[in-house]
Amino acid sequence: MKQKKSLTEEQIDRVIEMAWEDRTPFDAILVQFGLKEQEVIKIMRREMKTSSFKMWRARVQGRSTKHSKSRSPEVERFKCTRQRNISNNKVSKR
Repeated sequence: MKQKKSLTEEQIDRVIEMAWEDRTPFDAILVQFGLKEQEVIKIMRREMKTSSFKMWRARVQGRSTKHSKSRSPEVERFKCTRQRNISNNKVSKR
């Protein structure tokens, strides 16, 4: 039987923020939180309004930057500019 991952509210917020970021691939979320793309989609569906989820889903499906394998080899990072304030998966005070 699969064990469910329990995330804090702050971690869920961070996963949602990373999922919205254009340059952050699902692989980065997997590395930091152990969540596969399908699990991220479930979180987004559960935590967002239906219209927001549909908008995000349409946006993600058209983005090659969200999937590491379809990214340009020139893109070697997956950090956004706001991510520099984050260390050890903890969001610092903004």
